[in-house]
Amino acid sequence: MTAQTSLTAQDFKSDVKPIWCPGCGDYAVLSAVTKAMAELGRRREDIAFISGIGCSSRIPAYTNVYGFHGVHGRALAIAAGVKLARPDLTVIAAGGDGDGLSIGGNHFMHACRRNVDMTYIVMDNQVYGMTKGQASPTTAPDWCNSKLTPEGTGISPVEPARLALASGANFIARGFAGNPNEVARLIVEGIHHPGFSFIHVLSPCVTYRPEQREWKTVVHAGEGDPSKAIAEAMQRLSTDDGYTTGVLFAGTRPAFMPARHEKASLAEIEGKFLS
Repeated sequence: MTAQTSLTAQDFKSDVKPIWCPGCGDYAVLSAVTKAMAELGRRREDIAFISGIGCSSRIPAYTNVYGFHGVHGRALAIAAGVKLARPDLTVIAAGGDGDGLSIGGNHFMHACRRNVDMTYIVMDNQVYGMTKGQASPTTAPDWCNSKLTPEGTGISPVEPARLALASGANFIARGFAGNPNEVARLIVEGIHHPGFSFIHVLSPCVTYRPEQREWKTVVHAGEGDPSKAIAEAMQRLSTDDGYTTGVLFAGTRPAFMPARHEKASLAEIEGKFLS
């Protein structure tokens, strides 16, 4: 692993101007991501940043590292392939609550279970902002400000941290876009922690969920050390209000990395099947 500590957060920003709405929390997440990349001390070409589809999934284009803008819900499948093929790279995936927990929900659960050594950042605004304000998997059942669900969804929302823990994620943290320095710290801790790390970021969408401006008054730091036992973490999360920030779980499972084999010619591969 080659280190280069002279790079700053600005060095990890591309020349592409973000096109998020004014006041979007994703601007702060972008700032946190570039700060984290600078703190890691890695070269830009040693980092791969993968995303799916949605407002937040535009984020790799705004960074100056290797990036891949994948199809809807498939960021984790791509990221896992990158990490398994190139274990020397720092692999980060990013997306939103819709991309990661709806169409990508199955990939999310199995990425947690497989425990490949990569980090997944989900920017959760509890709404589909890119497609004009529909309810998402994390939307409360009584939110009725969408034309598609004027009486609310009536469906219990996904609890991202609990789902990640139940599915086997080895590191779970929650941050608030209003505190990008803490988000940057959580990203760095997640990258350094072996296995699959899940960073849940509360990132307000002030265009379709203006009431989320009040999140700054309800987020609060967690008390005590992070749980290392699944049972203890599950007990804490069972009473969590969804606004606790910090590291929520730091597991001890070893990261998954299958044995790597030397390259073989096509004739050698065919011979194994024909013998």
